[in-house]
Amino acid sequence: MAKIDKMVQDFLAQKKIAVVGVSDKRETGCNLAYNKFKENGYQVFGVNPRISTFNGDPCYADLKSIPERPDAVFILASPKVTDQIVQQCVNLGIKHVWMHCMMGTKPGLAGGMTSVSQEAVEMCKANGITVIPGSCPNQFLKPDFGHAAMRGLWRLFGFMSVN
Repeated sequence: MAKIDKMVQDFLAQKKIAVVGVSDKRETGCNLAYNKFKENGYQVFGVNPRISTFNGDPCYADLKSIPERPDAVFILASPKVTDQIVQQCVNLGIKHVWMHCMMGTKPGLAGGMTSVSQEAVEMCKANGITVIPGSCPNQFLKPDFGHAAMRGLWRLFGFMSVN
């Protein structure tokens, strides 16, 4: 089993997941991830400081506002937001973080379309947080054809390795 597969398996074994970056303005990959987690039996918390509800559920301004500590956090937001969220994970003792990047896990790919912050990755590692620095849960959690194809292509081109 590839290292990323084990990390994904560990992340998906968590039951309470905060999804940072849900949007009421347009359909996003983050919204899809929120819905996919929920459809698959996870307790899901939307996080966006701009909105108070998402899909009829409460939405929280940050991780510390969530009434129960999440087991894991998925981030699809700017790298600056990722830095702030990872600091909250450190403060709250959250041990699983997944930073979205459409193009896999190779640093620098899709530079303008990633949530990965190298500083946040290092902060995770320094604080005992298992971090998946790229890719997307939608490629692993009962993926649709497009997400399954992306996962296969990124593996083929070597974009799915994690150090």
